[in-house]
Amino acid sequence: MAIKAVVFDMDGIILDSEETWHEVRRGYAARFGGRWIEDDQRAVMGDNSWQWAHHIRLRFAVPLTERQIIAGVVAMLRQRYAERLPIVEGAHEAVHGLARAYRLGLASSSPPELIRWVLHAAGLAGVFSAWVSSDDVALGKPAPDVYQLACDRLGAARAQAVAVEDSSNGIRSAKNAGLKVVAVPNPRFPPSGEALALADLTLASVRELTPTVIESLSV
Repeated sequence: MAIKAVVFDMDGIILDSEETWHEVRRGYAARFGGRWIEDDQRAVMGDNSWQWAHHIRLRFAVPLTERQIIAGVVAMLRQRYAERLPIVEGAHEAVHGLARAYRLGLASSSPPELIRWVLHAAGLAGVFSAWVSSDDVALGKPAPDVYQLACDRLGAARAQAVAVEDSSNGIRSAKNAGLKVVAVPNPRFPPSGEALALADLTLASVRELTPTVIESLSV
């Protein structure tokens, strides 16, 4: 079956931001006497905003609501991104190259206001035909919801769509939704071997992501 659409994850694929999220959450937890560690970062990768904010509130006994925690963390991220937007090397070229051959979507765990801001700042807002935040659905990754909605908004059958992911929960989410998956493992927080085995193809870098690679996944 011919591939009609490609759905990108944002954090880790377009934006080299997993370490930034880790640092920002660590700084936020420290404000309340907590110590955010790598196990926390791995535990919430793929979560929507309400899920990771709930984790922070309970784990560090933060005397705020989830909505207030989200606002605080997002404000810190916006400040970091305003100082330097960490675009993954080769991401612009990969996105624009695929846009000439496929409809493009975005399925991200970042909150909508952050996705919108990043896409405009990166000059990519007009390239994606549709984008979805995990905040738009009931559950974040590894649940299939965000990829299902992205395909619906693109008007693409899931069997004719490819996801580009870097994390365990992202790979599982896309596979659970019925998409083919190209994995580009995050070097700082790599997917587990079990999750990586679910991918249809694994690349060392987003620079390797070309229309020819996507076409190779057509049945």
